Amino acid sequence: MNLEININTGYQIKHLTFCKYELITPNKTISLSFPQVLELRRKINGLTTYSSLTRIVNNENFVLLFVAGKEHLVFLEIPQLLELKEELDLLFHTPSFVLA
Repeated sequence: MNLEININTGYQIKHLTFCKYELITPNKTISLSFPQVLELRRKINGLTTYSSLTRIVNNENFVLLFVAGKEHLVFLEIPQLLELKEELDLLFHTPSFVLA
């Protein structure tokens, strides 16, 4: 018996069209506009400072984050939070993806 299971536990941001993006989470796919991606980046950058990470680790070890104009609620543990930050950094440090 050959069972192939593809489990994607990571977070990805895909560029769809001009100013349209998708945040792919393990549970759902969230459509985002460019201003919503900017807001997500601002929130993630604020949550990944040294003092914020220290507070999160010392208290609850997870973050509940509203995304896409408070339409979606995302549960992020510390590794997922850092992975999403890396994904956003990659998106914004590759100009062809942001302005395509």
